[in-house]
Amino acid sequence: MAEVATGGLAGKIFGVLVAVLEVLWLQVRIYAEVFRGVYLTLVPPPEKSVAGEVVLVTGAGHGIGREVALKYGSLGATVVCMDINEKGAAETAKDIKGMGVKSAAYKCDVSNRDEVLAVAKKITQEVGPVTVLVNNAGIMPTKPFLEHTPEEIERIFDINMLAHCWLLQAFLPSMMERKHGHVVAVSSMCGQAGTTNLAPYCASKYAVRGFMESLAVEQYDLRPDLVDKVRFTTIYPYMVNTGLVKSHSVRFGGFMPILNPAEVGAEIVSAMRRNETEVSVPGWMFHFFRFMRLYPTSVAFMIRDYLQVKIEGEKK
Repeated sequence: MAEVATGGLAGKIFGVLVAVLEVLWLQVRIYAEVFRGVYLTLVPPPEKSVAGEVVLVTGAGHGIGREVALKYGSLGATVVCMDINEKGAAETAKDIKGMGVKSAAYKCDVSNRDEVLAVAKKITQEVGPVTVLVNNAGIMPTKPFLEHTPEEIERIFDINMLAHCWLLQAFLPSMMERKHGHVVAVSSMCGQAGTTNLAPYCASKYAVRGFMESLAVEQYDLRPDLVDKVRFTTIYPYMVNTGLVKSHSVRFGGFMPILNPAEVGAEIVSAMRRNETEVSVPGWMFHFFRFMRLYPTSVAFMIRDYLQVKIEGEKK
C-alpha cells in the first residue's frame, strides 16, 4: 500500500514539474515572438515580387480598388478588375494595359453568389487561376441605425461581408490545391471601434475581421502544410477620400487627416508583399485601438470626445 501511495504521489509531482516546464517553454517562445515582432517593426522584411501573379481586385472601378489594381499592374502582375460598374472596371484595365501589362475587366455583382461563381469560372478559363484575391468592394450608408431600412442593412452585409465568402469559395480551393495564394481583405478602422451613424457598416467590417482571423486559425489547425503558402492579410484603413464619407471632422485634422486613395492602395499592396497579417492605415492606429481595449469603455468615450471625431449622417 505504501508503494502505491508513493508511486501515486511521485506521478503527481512529475506531472506538476512537466506542466511547469511546459509553461516556462511557452513563455520563452512567446518572448521570442515578441522580440521578433519588434525587430520586424523596426526592420521590415523585404517585399516579395508579385510579377506574374494573377491578381483579382473587387471594386476596381474607382477609389481604393482602382489604386490597388494600378499598383499591382505597375509591379508586373496580371490584374483582373472586377466591379459592378462595368465602365469603371474597363477604364482601370485600360490604364493598366497602357503600362504594358496584361489586364482584364469583368462586371460582377459580388453580393450575388451565383454570379460570382459564374464570373470566376470565366476568369479562370480566360485569364488563368487567380493567385491573389483582394476583397475590397464595399458600401457605406451613413445614418442612425433606426433610420436604416431592412433592405439597406441586408445590402450592406451582402456586399461588405457575404461577398468575401462567395469569392473565397470561388478562388480559395484553387490556391489550396496549387499551394500558392494570398487573400487580402479590406476591412476598416470601423472594424476596430464602433462609430455613430455607421452601426451596420461597423458590424459588417467587424465581421470581415473575424472571418479572416478564423480562416487563418482554421488553416493552422486543419492544413498546417499551407500556413506559409496560402496567406491572409486584413487591412484597416482610416477614413479615405473615396466619396463614401460625406462629412467628416476631427479636432486635429493634421494629425488624423482623411486619407488619399493612392496612399492607401500603396500601403495595402506593400502589406501583402510583406506577408503582414493585420495592418492599419496609418499604421499606428491598429496598435492604439488595441491598447485602448485595456481600459474601461468610459475611457474610450473620453478620448473620442477629446479628439472630436465625427461622421455626420446623410442629409435627408
